[in-house]
Amino acid sequence: MISFSHVFKSYGTKTALSDLTFTAKQGEIIGLLGPNGAGKTTTMRLLVGYLAPTSGTITVNNLSPSKQRFELSNKIGYLPENNPLYSEMKVVEYLSFVSSLKKEGDISVIVDSVGLTDVLNKKIEELSRGYKQRVGLAVALMGNPEILVLDEPTSGLDPIEQEKIRELIQKFGKRKTIIFSTHILSEIEAIADKIIIINEGKLVYQGAKPKGKGAVEKLFKKVVK
Repeated sequence: MISFSHVFKSYGTKTALSDLTFTAKQGEIIGLLGPNGAGKTTTMRLLVGYLAPTSGTITVNNLSPSKQRFELSNKIGYLPENNPLYSEMKVVEYLSFVSSLKKEGDISVIVDSVGLTDVLNKKIEELSRGYKQRVGLAVALMGNPEILVLDEPTSGLDPIEQEKIRELIQKFGKRKTIIFSTHILSEIEAIADKIIIINEGKLVYQGAKPKGKGAVEKLFKKVVK
């Protein structure tokens, strides 16, 4: 379903990704790991078509995200790290606005699925960070995408909010392919099926999640030096 083949991405003289190659199958929950500056956000922006690779090939269902972004717009839902929201709008107003742009129609099922029913009439600026992330998830789910790309979805959340977002990811992962980045190794242990680790823009591990408490941390320390 998703394929990166020998992908390079440079910003001027700086190389962000170098010869990155990996695949993702339908129905997998994939944890994308790496130190700060490893290239995780760049990888996700390439996947959703916000950026084009300097060289190499990226395909989603045999389509190029950067060249055929419109055709893929309803197949990929994206929650960026800095969740862009119109904070002065009420939740219901914002979701209705986005749904009109995406021609979503009835959003009640999405609202219910991410647990926003009780805050629909609150302004976004009044919400906790956890609920703001739920609003971002609701937007990512519009159009019923086959793939969800979530960049640090639990960053900055308290433990209770982190757990709720993880539960949502697991729920949606039963019928969608999900790629999410995180710095929390226990989060990978809890919800990922597969792990991709990149360091300094290069792939250093791709495979099934190792089993056992602390196994992900041991793997990470082994391959990231």
